[in-house]
Amino acid sequence: MEIERKLAEMGLTVTEPNPAIGNFVPAVRTGNLVFVSGNLPRLPDGTMPHTGKLGSEVSVEEGAAAARQSAVNCLSAAKSIIGDLDKVQRVVKLLVMVNSDPSFDQQPLVGNGASDLLVELYGESGRHARSAVGMAALPRGAPVEVEMILEVAD
Repeated sequence: MEIERKLAEMGLTVTEPNPAIGNFVPAVRTGNLVFVSGNLPRLPDGTMPHTGKLGSEVSVEEGAAAARQSAVNCLSAAKSIIGDLDKVQRVVKLLVMVNSDPSFDQQPLVGNGASDLLVELYGESGRHARSAVGMAALPRGAPVEVEMILEVAD
């Protein structure tokens, strides 16, 4: 449980996956790939520290922290499928959706909150392909939503 130990040292907690707010599951495994549904930056108590749009209501730093928490929530969903986050062999791909004011163009800086965490946890295996894109709105006014694809050991 090395990855969970690292998360604990960072003050982060892997919990039960966030409940789906639609007709889907938190994660699906097919072969050695785990596809994790989009996760909002909900804290373990179910709250979000910030809501609203980047560029008008939420700062880049707050957005990056939200992306980091969303990545933790993605790992929680993955753990529910694979049982142990140490089984992750490679972080393959992230999609970081940013609730953006029309003029906001710093989505990559927000996405770094998630990306930096994964590299801290997994080293070179945490480096991944990524898209960070602006959205007109996200569920529940979330500033960020992150989805993830992982390669895992058998």
